Amino acid sequence: MHSLIEPDLEDVYKDLHAHPELSFAEHRTAGIVAERLRANGYDVTEGVGRTGVVGVLDRGESPIVLLRADMDGLPITEATGLDYASTATGELNGKQVDVMHGCGHDVHTTALLGAAAALAADDGWRGRLAGLPARRGGWCRGEGHD
Repeated sequence: MHSLIEPDLEDVYKDLHAHPELSFAEHRTAGIVAERLRANGYDVTEGVGRTGVVGVLDRGESPIVLLRADMDGLPITEATGLDYASTATGELNGKQVDVMHGCGHDVHTTALLGAAAALAADDGWRGRLAGLPARRGGWCRGEGHD
């Protein structure tokens, strides 16, 4: 049905996997999400809860669909051997640590971008779609609400 809307989603996934960022440091990832949502016609707000992105597609009065995806990586050294394995590092508690997507947040983010593109491309779809920021630690518990 919408399989060709975002033909580069595998590339997006591999890029996100190779460039993970720790919680509240997802600046690159947030930029990619914001750019792709804007390209699909969403009104985008960045910096929500520090590094979150909210995209709204308003197609009139009807139910609201909320999608969310975690974007952060974990302080873990990747040993998968993948050709797109992470070599990223980040700062955690004043120390440099290796970072990888060990929980699938690269997939979460890619899936959200694919779903957002599919709904935006469907002229028959009516409603409002909002992508909400969420991450482990902090924002969902009330820190940094905007």
